[in-house]
Amino acid sequence: MKDDVWAMVHAERAALIEDLSRLDDEQWDEPSLCDGWTVHDVVAHLVDTARTTRLGFAVRLARARFDFDRQNAHGVQRERGAGPRETLERLRRVASRRSTPPAPLDSRLVEEVVHGEDIRRPLGLIHSYPQEAVVRSLLLQARTPAAFGGAKESTARIRLTATDAGLSIGDGPEVSGTALSLLLAISGRKAALDEFAGSGVSALATAA
Repeated sequence: MKDDVWAMVHAERAALIEDLSRLDDEQWDEPSLCDGWTVHDVVAHLVDTARTTRLGFAVRLARARFDFDRQNAHGVQRERGAGPRETLERLRRVASRRSTPPAPLDSRLVEEVVHGEDIRRPLGLIHSYPQEAVVRSLLLQARTPAAFGGAKESTARIRLTATDAGLSIGDGPEVSGTALSLLLAISGRKAALDEFAGSGVSALATAA
């Protein structure tokens, strides 16, 4: 199972590197779906998370006074190169790593899929993610508390139905859409909200 996860993670890193290699410098400065972060910032964050070990995570979180946002900002500053090519080369060098912070292994899939869309959607890039990677990411985010970037509290009040995966999660008014769009929404991205149907859409929009 671990090898399966890492194979998907490494494939997504390679696919993103391929997409990034075609961008010009202006596109790297495009705002991503992550509030306050450019495409370049998100790539630097992916370099940082690929390097992160369990011990390193604990040490850096303590240095950031246990503020996750501050820790992430420090990671972006640390791994963002002088220009896009340097940051892209750093991503290439860590693409095959298997290090992880103290989190479920499927969180590595969440990182690659959600941040992949943070980068691609604003640039109009389309990528076909393996359904297993998206579904596993969706299931993890649905049971992860909001304090850790998930939607456990929301899925206690809303039923999410992935129309392309034969999957329903949660209880309450229904929100239906693709697994990828649902994953983005419960990860706090509003870009996919107009892709849903169901009586629970307004509640999901409030939570996103």
